[in-house]
Amino acid sequence: MRKILAYPLTVLYLICFGITLVVFHPIQWICFNVFGYKAHKISVDWLQFFLIRCLNVLGTRFTFTNPYDIPTDEPLIIVANHQSMYDISPIMWYMRKHHPKFIAKQELGKGIPSVSYNLRHGGSVLIDRKNPRQSIPAIMKFGEYIENTKRAAVIFPEGTRSKNGTPKPFQTKGLEILMKKAPSATIVPISINNSWKMLRYGNFPMGIGNHLKFTVHQPLKIATFVDKEELIRTVEQTISSNIHP
Repeated sequence: MRKILAYPLTVLYLICFGITLVVFHPIQWICFNVFGYKAHKISVDWLQFFLIRCLNVLGTRFTFTNPYDIPTDEPLIIVANHQSMYDISPIMWYMRKHHPKFIAKQELGKGIPSVSYNLRHGGSVLIDRKNPRQSIPAIMKFGEYIENTKRAAVIFPEGTRSKNGTPKPFQTKGLEILMKKAPSATIVPISINNSWKMLRYGNFPMGIGNHLKFTVHQPLKIATFVDKEELIRTVEQTISSNIHP
């Protein structure tokens, strides 16, 4: 019965999702080209808000727990596990005062209204995962950008999404590069739970009635750790121990 109900709700969600992307695409363009970064940032923030509201159509609820007063005048590296594309908008919305930017695969840089435009112009970096000669310099430049602008880099070190919620081992190269190029940054670990259930039936229909939970853990300043491998292990263990498949 639950899956049967998911079909019409998914159709309604996809309509709302598509309309939101199409409406915000010209809004982003105007904000960026006429008013600059600050206006564009506001438009992107509200895009995320409405994308989250679209998911409410599926009975999706969100809890974002962040008990920490994280400064906005220093660079951040937000490190999280990755369960689905629905991890992204809540991080962008609830951490919006830190200007979160993403490491994304280059295929997302074209063809998707609003999303592709923001990835190309909003400060994120697009990489070719199969080409280290392109991806490594791009991540290095991204780390320098985060260090200089005091904004936030978001990285999912598992590399690929977990389809059942079970955490995968970290692939640490990208995180190591960011830490090296943004040495004054604070690492903010986030555990994400239940996002994978949005795709429990595949892409269609979508899962309904899910409660997506995001938990922000104790921020860790890179400069206070002499052993950077120990820091990465601490972050991975903190995130993984708070995931409940």
